[in-house]
This record gives sequence, C-alpha cells and structure tokens, in this order.
Amino acid sequence: MQRIFYNFDLLNDLISSEDIENYRGRIAKAEIALEKGTGVGKEALGWLKFPEKITETEIENIISKAVRFRKKANFLLCIGIGGSFLGAKAGIEFLSNSFDELRKNRVLFSGNNFNSDHMFDLLELLNDKEVVVNVISKSGTNTEPSVSFRIIKEWMEKRYGKEESAKRIIATTDSEKGSLLKLAKIEGYETLTIPQNIGGRYSVLTPVGLFPFAFSGIDIRKIIFGAKEAMDFCSGNKIEENLSSQYAMIRNILFKRKKRIETLAVMQPHLHYLAEWWKQLAGESEGKNLTGIFPSILNYTADLHSLGQWMQEGTRNVFETFVTLKNTSHTIQVPSFLDDIDEFNYLAGKSMEEINNVAYDGTRLAHHDGNVPVSTITLEDRTEETLGQIFYFFQKAIALSGYLFNLNPFDQPGVEAYKNNMYALLLRPSYENEHKKIRIRMKELNIELR
Repeated sequence: MQRIFYNFDLLNDLISSEDIENYRGRIAKAEIALEKGTGVGKEALGWLKFPEKITETEIENIISKAVRFRKKANFLLCIGIGGSFLGAKAGIEFLSNSFDELRKNRVLFSGNNFNSDHMFDLLELLNDKEVVVNVISKSGTNTEPSVSFRIIKEWMEKRYGKEESAKRIIATTDSEKGSLLKLAKIEGYETLTIPQNIGGRYSVLTPVGLFPFAFSGIDIRKIIFGAKEAMDFCSGNKIEENLSSQYAMIRNILFKRKKRIETLAVMQPHLHYLAEWWKQLAGESEGKNLTGIFPSILNYTADLHSLGQWMQEGTRNVFETFVTLKNTSHTIQVPSFLDDIDEFNYLAGKSMEEINNVAYDGTRLAHHDGNVPVSTITLEDRTEETLGQIFYFFQKAIALSGYLFNLNPFDQPGVEAYKNNMYALLLRPSYENEHKKIRIRMKELNIELR
C-alpha cells in the first residue's frame, strides 16, 4: 500500500512536458547506476536494499535488547550527532505523543553540541531517573558525541558503579574497527552493528534508528515493512512509476531555473524533526563541488507569522515543498459560544484539521501567485508503515538527485574542514604542526582566539 504521494500540478505553468521528457534519460541512467552499483559512492549503497535484507533474527535481536534495557530504566539517553541522532529523533517525534517527555519509556538525546548548560540540565533531569545509554558512532571519532559520552560515562559509573554501568550501556558502531568498538570490548558493553556499507545519514532504518524506536515501544517490523513497500513505488526507470525520481527530477529542473533554495514546509508539529533529518540528508549529500540546493525548513502555520512574509515577497530564488498529513490520530472541533465575543463562531463545529487544511490551501495558492514554485508531499497518516515509506522515499530521491548533479551523494569531504581546524586548535595528537599553521593563519586574518 502506498502511503505517501507527491503532487506538482502547480508547476505545470513552469515545467513543461518537454522538460520532463528531456529528463527521462538522465533519470533512467541515475536509477540504473544506483540499482546496479555502478555510480560514484557505490561502496555506500547498503541502505538501498537493507529493508528487504535485514533478517528476522536481526530484528528480534534489536527488539530483545530494547526490552531488556527497558526493564532496567524508563529513560534511554542516545548519544550521537548527525545521522546518529536526527533519524531516531524524527521517527520518535513522528509517532509519539506531543508531550512524551512526561511519559514513560522516554528517549532523550545528547552529543550534538558543546554546551555545559545543556549537559548540566540533562544530568539534573536524570538525577532521580533510572537511565540506560545508547552511544552511537561508526568510528567513535566525532568530537561532540565523544566528549558527551565521556561525561555521561563518568556520571553513570559514579552513580551505578563500573560493573553495573557497563550493563546499562549499549554501543551502536562498526563491527570490525573504530575507537568506540575498542572501548565497548574493553568495558564489556553490548553492541549493535552499523553496516559498513551504510553512511550515517542513510542509517535510520538500521540499528541506529531501530534500537531507539524499539525502546520507545514502536513496532520496528512495521517500519521495515513500510520501507519495503516504498522500494516498490520508488524504483524503476520510468518517471511515472518512481515517486523518488519525480521529486529528484523536479528539484533539479527548478535548480536549473535558478531556484537555489528549497524550503520543506511542514504543516504539523510532529513533522518538525522529519524535516530536520531531511535537511541533513539533502545538505550533506548535495552541497559540494560548488553546487547543490540549499535545504531549509519552515514550520507552518507558526512560521507564516514570521518568515511567511519573506516567502511571499522576498528574493525569488526559492521553491517550496509542502509536507502535509492526510489523517491525524485524533480530531478536536472548535466549540460554539452563545455570546461569540471573539467572533469565531463561524468556525464552530470545524475540526482543527479542517482549518489547517484551509491554511495549507490558502498558503500554497498565495505563494504560487507570489511566483514561488510549489509542490506537495502528502503522508497518509502517522503510522510506522508511513514513517518507513517517507524515510526510504527521501533517501532514494536525494541519492538520485545527487547523481543528477554529477556528484557523490554519499561522502562529505567539506565536513572535515571545520573538524581539522578544531583538532589543530585543540592540539589533538599529531596535529602540532597544523596548530602552528592555523595560529599564523588566524593572526593574518585578525581573528582573535576565544
């Protein structure tokens, strides 16, 4: 069953049938390169077939570990950054109660910043809670999660003792190498494996996302099932039969029309971190070789009262992809008041979804009339199957889009620039010469070290 849909009818006056015909060959070539593993980055294509390759034994192993850890504590602290954080956060937010921090089986996240106040507040929150930890890193070398884990590890060992603390920590990492794997073996942590041929931002459907999902009570079998369903309608060389190729094609045509920024405008609060996950997926996959679409996100209707002004009348270098939800999990109607002092009785009896749908219709028409190219991704509901489908849809679409840009959508060489500067300034071992060079460089630029 297909649970996600892509509509670009409002682009008919901008994108012609001839434009689409001109892309057929390019889309087919990109699809074949992915499916046959002949394109750049072919060593990182494990995500492409993973939903149908993951075994029942592997799924049961993830679930059983999650159940055992949940018996120890009702708070799971996930430590990771980028793809080791955003996908799990997105899925849990998509499926959970809006105020789930007040409920049991809560998953919290750390390791994505350097901030003492944030860490202090986290430890204060956890001080009277039962806690287990999932540290997530393929290599174990990213500084943000490594620093956070050092602090959390010390806190756990002081609280529970070294032996019991080790029983409360599980590492999701590489199966053969890396500093986190080495640490896990020395300390006796349980482990889950990140497949070697899957990069971080494409890893949400692996144990990276599946373990936190399972801990929070989400049915991961249904997520995998939804992703497998998406493999059917996100595959094939024909544009009409491949939803991911449609989205990839539209994005690239608009880029060639000098639309350099894509705004993913989500219409429900539960979709916010799905958009954040997409932002990393798109930005890190495409932003290289001095090209690529800049991904941004807006949360409607709230942002219509701020950035909505820019979207309506700002620089026309942007296109907008709405993400809407067809069916919410609950329905609440606007009440009727006899006095009608606020003069909103005209909405009495209407559900909040009806009003939100009208806001969407009014906004896309206004932005279309304001010369913003507009298209829409519609999600059937907030279920595990739909979540699996949207994860897979976006992964496949961004991979295809990267190939249309003639670049490798699976590496991130630019990310290393800030890391190397930071390592040098912090005097990481073997960076002594770089430290001297960067100090000279910063002095030349009159950059004062903080």
